[in-house]
Amino acid sequence: MFTKESLYLALYLIDAMVSPLSAQTSGCTPPIRPFLPSDPRDVQAYADLLRRDFETYIRDFGTYLRCLDTERARVFQEAQEVTADYGRFQELTTGSRLTPAE
Repeated sequence: MFTKESLYLALYLIDAMVSPLSAQTSGCTPPIRPFLPSDPRDVQAYADLLRRDFETYIRDFGTYLRCLDTERARVFQEAQEVTADYGRFQELTTGSRLTPAE
């Protein structure tokens, strides 16, 4: 049988493990840095491909920054809501103990 404290600890640990994963799945994928060969002959031989890679990176970088800005605004709004919820929680629990439902 679990105690209330052990259940809270288990839920906290699960949340701590899942939160970083959900942060990584925000949908903002960083662009892949283009490779620039060190040999000038290779640069000349693959100039068209390399140019395309650089242009793609520059285009995708702007998209990535816009995505991060959107995600930052969303997370900031969520944090404000959670802070307000926590304030309500504190008001409900200050000065009185909640008893578990029987």
